[in-house]
Amino acid sequence: MSDVYESIMTGLSEAVEDARSEKKKLKRRVVTVTPVKQYQPDEVKKIRNTVGMSQKIFASYLGVSDKTVEAWESGTNHPSGAASRLLNMMEINENLIEEFPFVVADRS
Repeated sequence: MSDVYESIMTGLSEAVEDARSEKKKLKRRVVTVTPVKQYQPDEVKKIRNTVGMSQKIFASYLGVSDKTVEAWESGTNHPSGAASRLLNMMEINENLIEEFPFVVADRS
């Protein structure tokens, strides 16, 4: 327990010292998160068709109900949050479902 405490205190001291000094020694990383894309019904359907999945399998892959995908494609509802991020990833990389096979395709 003492080693963990000492490690935390050392890191904290280094951070405070770096924040107070004119010449920064610690690495800094600036990141920008792009806004979540708003998908239209035809875009959702196009992505689903591009990856070759039925609404039911597509819903299972995304972790939503098939009624949710149906609502997205009819325009009754729109994907948001994590679902939009996954759709964006699928749109950018059509092989995403092969790289992250949450749904195993029958190749027969």
